[in-house]
Amino acid sequence: MFINQIGHYIPETRIPNDYFTEVNGLSSDWITQRTGISTRSRATDKETMNYMCEEAVKNALPKLPYDIKEVDLIVFASYTPSDTIATTGHYIQREYNITDAKVFHISSACSSAINAMEIIRAFFYSQMSSKALMICADRNSTYSDDSDCMSGHLWGDGATAFFFSDTACSSDEAQVIDIMTQGLGHIGQGPNGVFLEPKNRGLQMPYGKDVFMQACTYIAQNTKDITEWNGYSVDDLTYFIGHQANMRILKNVSKQLDMPEEKVLSNIEELGNTGSASAMLVYAQNKEKFKAGDLICISVFGGGYSAGACLIRHPEY
Repeated sequence: MFINQIGHYIPETRIPNDYFTEVNGLSSDWITQRTGISTRSRATDKETMNYMCEEAVKNALPKLPYDIKEVDLIVFASYTPSDTIATTGHYIQREYNITDAKVFHISSACSSAINAMEIIRAFFYSQMSSKALMICADRNSTYSDDSDCMSGHLWGDGATAFFFSDTACSSDEAQVIDIMTQGLGHIGQGPNGVFLEPKNRGLQMPYGKDVFMQACTYIAQNTKDITEWNGYSVDDLTYFIGHQANMRILKNVSKQLDMPEEKVLSNIEELGNTGSASAMLVYAQNKEKFKAGDLICISVFGGGYSAGACLIRHPEY
């Protein structure tokens, strides 16, 4: 499948590390050394989930090669929805009067975007859809607790919008050449590692060490697997984008893969962990950097646990 256009939205507000010294006693240096995070994006009251996602869609529309009303599938991927009945996907359908689209919400923690892409590909293969919109966003600040010294300092907010089609709409569109996902609830701490209880404890990560270990293992292994399955090696990658949970994870993975630093793209230092949107935000922020012939791997790991990877090739034109 092909990427027709990309949009994103990131709140302007940044919460610096020093803020957490007052809230939970963690020093700025401690946070930076253990996470690589210096600031994190934070949505204002105005910047609701629906607002951020609509802005991401608007960001993509000027160069979309067809009318948005031609979209016949909308998948909203998020683990922090503001409403589980009137979902953001349905809100976008109504705002743009996309009358002929199937619409639903999927969630698989921080691998939600890759799961959504795999679902879209399945709809394309079965000829149930030909043009799809994936909206992937997380507003972690809705559910996180800044005073939680285990994970309150990690979270950021942001949204992306990716338009896909089963056949290319123009000669310069990148192609998603493969996607894979895994449910990993049976490993390590599984569902206890990271969880979100909306009415009780909110967003929590009580077993950060286990999350770190499993993420390092699966992000690296899935990157190797998906490249080799498609006749490439890790050395053939132009860029690598991992889930933006912790800079130490990214450095561990790049070391396992023997990948030079200049190939690893990241935004965690400024935005924090923006959840399932994180890797897609990195891709969206760097879209002007990608050139003909580039090969890019996105590999992610999510609480619950879950994982996934995709391989994207930019055409020689």
